[in-house]
Amino acid sequence: MKAILFREINSFFGSPIGYLVIAIFLLLNGLFLWVFEGDFNILNSGFADLSPFFTLAPWILIFLIPAVTMRSFSDEKKQGTLELLLTKPLSISSIVTGKFAAALLLVLIAIIPTLLYVWVLYGLGLPEGNIDLGSTLGSYFGLFFLIAAYASIGIFTSTLSDNQIVAFISAVFLCFVFYFGFEGIASYFGTIQSTVSSIGMDAHFKSMARGVLDTRDILYFVSISILFLALTVYKLKALKS
Repeated sequence: MKAILFREINSFFGSPIGYLVIAIFLLLNGLFLWVFEGDFNILNSGFADLSPFFTLAPWILIFLIPAVTMRSFSDEKKQGTLELLLTKPLSISSIVTGKFAAALLLVLIAIIPTLLYVWVLYGLGLPEGNIDLGSTLGSYFGLFFLIAAYASIGIFTSTLSDNQIVAFISAVFLCFVFYFGFEGIASYFGTIQSTVSSIGMDAHFKSMARGVLDTRDILYFVSISILFLALTVYKLKALKS
């Protein structure tokens, strides 16, 4: 697994992909949160609160994470190196876990500089330090689990085609469905509206953003991640046979 992890990280930063992902994520968030006028502008909101960031970040990541993961296996298939990779003395689960961990690590590197926002808001609060650190910490935990779920979906869709664009679009679609789709259609289900809504990631992410780390929310994201990683392993085993 470590060999695959380092191989993928070197691949990310040996090309513009890794730097572009980090730069685009930070640039878009910075512009919307501090420069552009609108609902996401923290300075205009009048509150020392990072909720605009945690509302915006999942939507930006819906596009950025598939851009990171789309080449994981689709490029291997296109280059004809997938068969060689599967014959190495590594289990398929180790290969999948290594690629997943590399994608997760890259996105987390992009998230780390946003901790500067917490420090800035801590100083801007009246009085100084007037910021809900519990809610902010819970939101960061929620964002971590959301990133893991997105990355597992992206890794899975990269096995479906040797075309990176197809893998990208498939991942964006599935991430959108799991994040907002169930919330969007919940109102059509009457008495079971809350049950349908709870299938989506949005409800669980918002629950964690309140600063309460409910084991049900954590288990939900872990289950989604494991499900799609298991599907990836199954798909690779089918290709190998």
